[in-house]
Amino acid sequence: MLTLPIYMDHHATTPTDPRVLEAMLPFFTQTFGNPASRHHSFGWAARDAVETARRQVARLVGCDPRELFFTSGATESNNLVIKGCLAKAPRPAHVVTVETEHRAVLDPCRRLESEGVRVTYVRPGPDGVVDPQDVEEALTDDTVLLTVMTANNEIGVLQPMAALSALARSLGVLFHTDATQAVGKIPFDASELDVDLVSMSAHKMYGPKGVGALCVRRRRPRIAIQALVEGGGHERGLRSGTLNVPAIVGFGAAADICRLEMDDEMQRVGALRDRLWRGLSDRVTGLAINGSVTHRLPHNLNVCVAGLEGETLLVGLDDVAVSSGAACTSAHPEPSHVLLALGLSDEQARASIRFGLGRWNTEAEVDYVVEKVSRLVVRLREMSPA
Repeated sequence: MLTLPIYMDHHATTPTDPRVLEAMLPFFTQTFGNPASRHHSFGWAARDAVETARRQVARLVGCDPRELFFTSGATESNNLVIKGCLAKAPRPAHVVTVETEHRAVLDPCRRLESEGVRVTYVRPGPDGVVDPQDVEEALTDDTVLLTVMTANNEIGVLQPMAALSALARSLGVLFHTDATQAVGKIPFDASELDVDLVSMSAHKMYGPKGVGALCVRRRRPRIAIQALVEGGGHERGLRSGTLNVPAIVGFGAAADICRLEMDDEMQRVGALRDRLWRGLSDRVTGLAINGSVTHRLPHNLNVCVAGLEGETLLVGLDDVAVSSGAACTSAHPEPSHVLLALGLSDEQARASIRFGLGRWNTEAEVDYVVEKVSRLVVRLREMSPA
């Protein structure tokens, strides 16, 4: 039986898995201690739960638990890396990133520029994939940090992480990736990729909001990051503040579920995405996929609908949750900076919508969305003066 409304905006956030919620509940009212309380059993139980979650998340992303620090989310983790790594770096200092990064990377980079740090923004190809040779040409003797997201939050494009990591390693440049959209959705192994720093969030992988992590690989010499928040020395001095134990426990539970079920989920959700694209392309003319078709997250479909405003489509899809871009920029009227970086015109960027399928979407929902979108596009085109 089909239940409305239908949620297909899993890049913005995911529903908390009931199994995750079940794991969290005791830590609100029963095991409620502060993990920093070292002199009684309430604190010890909370501390042990945090360390269990740390091991669970570390196992998912392929790092040592000692390399994992809990934060409030990937935005904080990104800021901690970009600002913290540059805080004491000798000047002149230089950062290299990509034009299609999330605002949680671009905005801290803009802040660094206002403080005298030079930042180079590499443009990807028309498919959204950055060329490692272009990155290599952007790196200089003053480059302190290279930051490239693993999977794009709008077009789902996957970057050549192994090649970029090898490049950064050969030149002695720190390599950071915002892996928020990738972790829990596709295999990601920080050790295998040999990246230095990894940001992630729980709520993108069926965990709770308000908790994330930063992986800081154990290197010699040690990666120097200046803390942005001080006041208690929590998380070994990198991120002070009482730990959100229920959310951290939920993060760990979500990580375990993703690790165990990822292969099957990738196949199932990828098949749904392909069914959605086949249905739409068979019934709607003038559709084009934005970004690489082959180097892409299995649950992402970002399409340009020629001759229409994406926002108009969203209004018409009153019982289907999709989006025209990143949730954090939905209040801004400008066309997507990601799509513009691919070479799309303002009109094409505004005519694009993003579908993000997830764990509980079904074939019946996909078929309903195909029918709904198809009828809506025909009606809107008939009404259009063009």
